Amino acid sequence: AIELEIDDAWIETAGGDRIAASVELDSEIERAELTTALPLEAGAATIVLVYRGILNDKLRGFYRSTFTDTEGKERVIATTQFESTNARRAFPCWDEPAVKATFGVTLVVPEDQFAVSCSGIESDEATGDGRRTVRFAPTMKMSTYLVAFIVGPLEATPARDAGGTPLRIVHPIGKGHLTDFALDVGDFSLRWLSEYFGIDYPGDKIDMIAVPDFAMGAMENLGCVTFREVLLLVDPETATQPELQRVADVINHELAHMWFGDLVTMRWWNGIWLNEAFATFMEMRATDDQRPDWLRWVDFGLSRTAAFDVDALESTRPIEFDVRSPADAEGMFDLLTYEKGAAVVRMLEQYITEEPFREGIRRYMTEHRLGNTETTDLWDAIEASTEVAAREIMDSWIYQAGFPAVSAERDGDSLTMTQSHFRYQGDGTGALWQIPLRYRVGLTSGETLEERALLTGEALSVELPTDAEWVVVNADGSSFVRVFYGPTSMAALAARATEVLGPVERYGLVDDLWAAVVSGRAEATTFVELAETLASAGETDLSVNQRMIGALETIHRIASPESRPALVERLEAILSPVLASVNATPDPDDRTRQLRATLFGVLARMTGRDELIAEARGIHQRYQADPTSVDPGLMSAALRVLAARGTADDFEALIEGFRNSDTPQEELRHLNAMADAADGDSMTKLLEMTLGEVRTQNAPYVLGQALANDAQGGAAWRFITDNWNEMNDKFPSNSIVRMAGGIRTLTDSSLAQQVEAFFAENPISTGTRTLEQHLERMHINVALAERERSRLAG
Repeated sequence: AIELEIDDAWIETAGGDRIAASVELDSEIERAELTTALPLEAGAATIVLVYRGILNDKLRGFYRSTFTDTEGKERVIATTQFESTNARRAFPCWDEPAVKATFGVTLVVPEDQFAVSCSGIESDEATGDGRRTVRFAPTMKMSTYLVAFIVGPLEATPARDAGGTPLRIVHPIGKGHLTDFALDVGDFSLRWLSEYFGIDYPGDKIDMIAVPDFAMGAMENLGCVTFREVLLLVDPETATQPELQRVADVINHELAHMWFGDLVTMRWWNGIWLNEAFATFMEMRATDDQRPDWLRWVDFGLSRTAAFDVDALESTRPIEFDVRSPADAEGMFDLLTYEKGAAVVRMLEQYITEEPFREGIRRYMTEHRLGNTETTDLWDAIEASTEVAAREIMDSWIYQAGFPAVSAERDGDSLTMTQSHFRYQGDGTGALWQIPLRYRVGLTSGETLEERALLTGEALSVELPTDAEWVVVNADGSSFVRVFYGPTSMAALAARATEVLGPVERYGLVDDLWAAVVSGRAEATTFVELAETLASAGETDLSVNQRMIGALETIHRIASPESRPALVERLEAILSPVLASVNATPDPDDRTRQLRATLFGVLARMTGRDELIAEARGIHQRYQADPTSVDPGLMSAALRVLAARGTADDFEALIEGFRNSDTPQEELRHLNAMADAADGDSMTKLLEMTLGEVRTQNAPYVLGQALANDAQGGAAWRFITDNWNEMNDKFPSNSIVRMAGGIRTLTDSSLAQQVEAFFAENPISTGTRTLEQHLERMHINVALAERERSRLAG
């Protein structure tokens, strides 16, 4: 128990005796200790506690969330967020995942308030004093962190029958028109997941609840799943493809947890990675099946890149590690848990193949239903179903930090693959991984052959057909490795990349070369040459271009002011023809439209051409007149252009757009765009807004973006340090280290020294290791800038 006052306590024995108890609360270890007046005999007993608590504003435990209704009146919602160790802030409990119980929730609420919890309502009776007593059915046996109850001025859609499960969207009053997309996704997801797991949904209903203030993205409370509004309420007519995909992903992720997490739960918090990694893997599988045109597994490259970026640091960690405190548990919720975890699960699935892998998952779910597990239980179930040594393979990925680079060298008809620990700086540890690899060989006849190999030692040589023309290691990007080719093999692939490589493989080619640049294995100019080669060959995949653009923007950022004009001219020559090609595409699909928006935005921001800025202004004005008349992706890109290159009046228009948005997505687009402000006065306005009208769930993230602003990152840093104590009081504790993530992009060595000194005096208690990673990555970026600046000038 923490933040609770226990006023009375007693024990009721099975024999009917009532034995008084006293309570001592220890806030440091968050425990309540009961001492009975008489000794207790062995046997069943019931503890009764009478207690009081607070409705806090910290977005954890039982807390207060507010919104303004359509009449301009502020309304209040009481809601919960218990993962990982915050149920103890709402009721005294054994707050550990292995201590499962059934929960019977009863809420006494004002008559005009909506109440919802994890199960269906058994009774709803007036108390005669303006209140109602709402009694919910007992839940299945589950962990405390999955309990939820929410009360407030809310509405629910009519229930939809999703394969036998009643499904509703619960939302603040007045927002029902934004629920159809989430209902469609949830309906598909529940049916799809039931079939995948071979087990019916374990609860009696599903309510997905939009919460205005929410520190997490979403939370898998059984039958009562809570979401940030922006991840549930959406208008498909005015949302971008990435915004719609994000909503679909998060819904699929949380509903996958109903089985993998809620029905079968990790025994202790060290195993939370598997819950989250598997749900991340399942979200992409479900989204890909529902919307194959979105190429979800190609898009996963961007997320996997972020995990590579952390895991190439000396300060990385193993996916699974000992958890000894609530702070340790909070530290689990990072890129390594979600993205690297999902990547290694995907790697195992692709090596085993999909159907045998699913059989192993079904065995695991059936054997451990309503129970708790260790990570190895999953590998054992897969081994029993497939006879593949899953535990031996996966232990090398789960219990040791980092990842391997595979060097591929061809000598005639022989291909040698050698693994080594990849780091951005310094030597690797000498660690070896068991690497499931798929490689594909192209023959002079035009045929292709695909093979599988398990690289367990330092090197493995395989024979190629005598007529092999090219070979791609890590086919379909299925393994969590970087691949470095010898010069001949690299040249052969780059020259024919758009012909012989799939989008995810071309993405890997680009991503791996950029990693070589960051680590000093290659020069930035070599990367620019690859971008030129791919662009001239007609590269129009969204994800590949996004990765190229991200690296090219970094190159632009680290170049000296004197060399930037020539560099901009060269980068414009790369990207403009791609934009022209996309603009000429008849009836473009979602990803093509998003690519058009991405290219337009980066060219306008980078070049500052008057005609492009005017075009952005026109897009914004047309959108304000009629949101359905403009492609949402172009609208989003235009906002960033106006923030970075527009006038003071343009920035005021962004502020007004933020304040008067019709959808959660539109609000965030305006807010995030403002972090690109190049003008000092505009940036000052945004920074001041983060301590006032910007919700505390969003403010840390926009501040992190402002830190990454090339022109105003220093101003953002000064604002953060000047208001550090207030931010720590205001913002959710788990968001402070995420705000600090903006320092990873800094390139100024003197500012980096200031950052290092500040955090030496002001450590972050939640996310210590993540802060170490931010600082290390910042110094790597500074070193990259110092190393490449003179080369780019030449």
